[in-house]
Amino acid sequence: MKVDLKPFDFAEAVARAGLRPDGTPLARGAAATGGASFQQAMSQALGAVSQQQHQATAMQRELQLDNPAVSLEQTMVAMQKAQIGFQAVLSVRSRLVQAYSEIMNMQV
Repeated sequence: MKVDLKPFDFAEAVARAGLRPDGTPLARGAAATGGASFQQAMSQALGAVSQQQHQATAMQRELQLDNPAVSLEQTMVAMQKAQIGFQAVLSVRSRLVQAYSEIMNMQV
């Protein structure tokens, strides 16, 4: 196995980190377009959990209607995925409320 090492390009590494060559951050607009904001990440996560819950509900309905294309195992897995996702969302919400409460109780 042959391994070729490329020389380290400091300018490229700094640019990927969102910094100028002198170490100062790039303009806020340029850095914001590179990554998702917390609000966008939370919205996507909530949308995914909602989608999983809708899918599990639809599979339950199809199983109750004796649809041969939907198995009990698939339905149970979908229900568990939805439940785990919902528990994760509740955990994140609880931590956010706790952090907010701690910040509001800080003395300035």
